[in-house]
Amino acid sequence: MAELTGNVGWLALIAGALISFLAGWLWYSPLLFGPKWAEGSGVEMGTASDMPFGAMAAQFAGLVLMSWFVGAGLAANALPLVVLGTLAFAVLAYSGGLFTKRSLYARNVDAGYWIVALVLMIGVHSVL
Repeated sequence: MAELTGNVGWLALIAGALISFLAGWLWYSPLLFGPKWAEGSGVEMGTASDMPFGAMAAQFAGLVLMSWFVGAGLAANALPLVVLGTLAFAVLAYSGGLFTKRSLYARNVDAGYWIVALVLMIGVHSVL
């Protein structure tokens, strides 16, 4: 258990998750990829009052776990393993998009977001 908690920067863990969550908000917003992603995913973009708070809470929990994975990996000097694990997850998410018949655009936006989140988390963990 010490491998998962020792030398992990908890401030960096939370900051990495929060920054990645906010980046996702922008990533899927009408300013960037949101409308075309929503069309390719078969969902409707709504107003702020229509936001799926359960999905957002699950997303944040997943980002905390991913940031913990990044922090533990960096503390163990295992950056290549962190990159490999995240790429594996992105490919699995991409394959899920194939099963649900999302458009190529939507699958690429989803996979791209996980790569961006990884880069942001590595950056935050490296600084804090």
